[in-house]
Amino acid sequence: MNDKNIFITIMAKVKISTTMGDITVRLYDETPLHRDNFLKLASEGFFNGTLFHRVIKDFMVQGGDPESKGAPAGKNLGSGGPGYNIPAEIQPATLFHKRGALSAARLGDEVNPTKESSGSQFYIVWGKVYKAAELKQLEHQMKMQQEQNIFNALAMERREEIMNLRRNRDREGLMELQDKLAKMAMEKSKELGAPAFTPEQTEAYTTQGGTPFLDGGYTVFGEVEEGLDVVEAIQNVETSTGDRPKTDVVMNVTVVE
Repeated sequence: MNDKNIFITIMAKVKISTTMGDITVRLYDETPLHRDNFLKLASEGFFNGTLFHRVIKDFMVQGGDPESKGAPAGKNLGSGGPGYNIPAEIQPATLFHKRGALSAARLGDEVNPTKESSGSQFYIVWGKVYKAAELKQLEHQMKMQQEQNIFNALAMERREEIMNLRRNRDREGLMELQDKLAKMAMEKSKELGAPAFTPEQTEAYTTQGGTPFLDGGYTVFGEVEEGLDVVEAIQNVETSTGDRPKTDVVMNVTVVE
């Protein structure tokens, strides 16, 4: 067996042992790049002694920054990693941000348009329980964002034309082009179909809870099987500057044999 296949494990699991209790997480086989990387780092002891350095109540708990090991109070955390990123494995229809989902943190779209994941930083979702009407409103917002994204892409393709119109102070020409691109974006969005939550997503978000607004933006690569009460306790801790817990929540991560 070659090295690439060492971690091809069905139903791979890790235990995140924290100063507030243990969390057992199952890693998804559908996201093999993230699964194998997390298992590799865990087996090397990479996460041991790191903190849940960013905690936001009713949202998520984040860790995996190697610079958090022994970090003094007040130190700015969240930029550390192993020196590489992981290609996105985003599958929002089936692997989504329900409560207890394990997801990869990443830099924003403006510097990371392909949505590559951090090599080590991750978060566990808490979120909230949604009403069906709230999900419908989110779907509407997703539709509008889809149209905006298409419009922005079309505008980028016509960037030189737009710059020439601006240099010539051709206000009428700019308005005409804007209307044309808006119509094209609307038609393209209609061809793609309006974004919508699946019945499985709707069921999860209206019963368990989660953060549906993150779907499609980040790779979800596992879920908590045991210890959701520990996640709840962590997301309830008092925090200070940078959403760092006032009392450090330290973790060790091991592969469950």
